[in-house]
Amino acid sequence: MMAKEKVVLAFSGGVDTSFCVPHLQEKGYDVITLTVDSGGIAQDELKKIEARSRELGAVKHIFADMKNEIYSDIISYTIKCNGLYEGIYPCMCADRFVIAKALADAAKREGAAAVAHGCTGAGNDQVRIDVTLACLNPQLKIIAPIRELGIKREEEIAYLEKKGFAVSKASKKYTINENVFGRTVSGSEIDEGKEPGEEAWVLSKITKKEPEYVEIEFDSGVPVSLNGKKIEGIKLLEEANKIAGSHGCGRVTYIEDEVIGIKGIQSFEAPGLLLLIRAHKALEKLTLTKKQLEIKRELDLKWADYNFSGLLYEPAVKDIQAFADSANQAVSGKVKVKLETKCATVVEVNSSNTLIRKDIASYAQKASWSGKDAEGFVKIYGMGQRIAGARKKR
Repeated sequence: MMAKEKVVLAFSGGVDTSFCVPHLQEKGYDVITLTVDSGGIAQDELKKIEARSRELGAVKHIFADMKNEIYSDIISYTIKCNGLYEGIYPCMCADRFVIAKALADAAKREGAAAVAHGCTGAGNDQVRIDVTLACLNPQLKIIAPIRELGIKREEEIAYLEKKGFAVSKASKKYTINENVFGRTVSGSEIDEGKEPGEEAWVLSKITKKEPEYVEIEFDSGVPVSLNGKKIEGIKLLEEANKIAGSHGCGRVTYIEDEVIGIKGIQSFEAPGLLLLIRAHKALEKLTLTKKQLEIKRELDLKWADYNFSGLLYEPAVKDIQAFADSANQAVSGKVKVKLETKCATVVEVNSSNTLIRKDIASYAQKASWSGKDAEGFVKIYGMGQRIAGARKKR
C-alpha cells in the first residue's frame, strides 16, 4: 500500500480550518495541523486547538512559537517605519507572513509536498499567505478548500456535523482576529457603518479615569524601556497595551482599501503599538533633518503598503528597511506621553542627538547674517512663485 501524500494545514481550530481536515482526508491526504503562536493566544486555548486537531483525525499537530521572530522581523520595523497603512492601520495582519514561513518550514521537515489554509476568496489573507509561500518555496502545492469550493459557513457546519464532529453554535456578535499587534473587530453594527458598541473593545476597555504619564525610551528607533524599566520585544509591547489600553487609547474604525480592489470597514484596537509609533515619530522629529523626514515619510507609507499588500519579500522592502535602520541610528532618547481617556499626547521629548541647538541658532542670528541679508534671502527664495503669479496677470 502506497503511503499517502502529506499536507500541512494552518490550523486555528475554528469552523473553516476544522472543515479542512476531513475534507483533505477525503482527498487522500495525511493531514498535519500547524498552529502558530504570534501572540494573543492563551495557553488553555492552545491546548483546546491541539485537542480539536486530534478529534478531527490529524496524524500530527505542530505548535510553532513565532512571537520573537514576528517582533524582530516585523514589529520592530512597524515602529521604525511608522508602519501605518493609508496612514491609519498598523498592519496587524502581518502575522500571516510568519504563518506562511512556518508552513513552508514544517512542510520541508515533514516531507510534505503541499500546504493548506482556510482562507476564503474574498479577503486579503489569501494574498499574503500564497504570495509569501510562492516566494519561499515555489514547488509547494497550495490548497485552499474554502476558496476552491466557494462554500458557505452553514454548509461547513452541516458537513462537520454529518461527520460526527460537534460544532459550537454559540452566536458571536463580532468577528474577532487577535494577535500580538492587537485586535481587529468586524461584523454587526460595524459592517453597517455604525459606531461599535462598548462591548467590542477588550484591549482598550477603560479602567482608569485619572490621567497618567508614561515614559518610553528608544535606542536606535527601537523601544527598550517603559517608565525606566528595561523591557524588550514582545513583553514591552504587551505592557504598553495594558498601560495605554486602560485609558481607552488605540481605538480606530476606518474604511480600508483591500488588496483585491474592494473597500471594507473594520474597527481595530492597538493601544500599545499606536502609542509606540506616536512616541517614535515625535523622537524622529527631534533627531532627524527635514530632508531625512521628507524622504522617510514617503518610504514609510511604501513600507506599510507593501506589508499590507502581501509583498514583505519584495526586494524594495529590504531597501526601505536599510534606510530606516540608517536613519534610526540617531533616534535614541526618551519620550513622555500623557494618557487620558481615549487620548495619548506627547508632552516631552529628549535626546542627546537633538537637532534643536539654541546656542548655534542664537549665535548665527547675531553674528552670521544681518536683517538686510534676511530680506534678500526672502526675496530670492520666493522668486519662482512670483514669476508664476506675474504670468497669470499678463
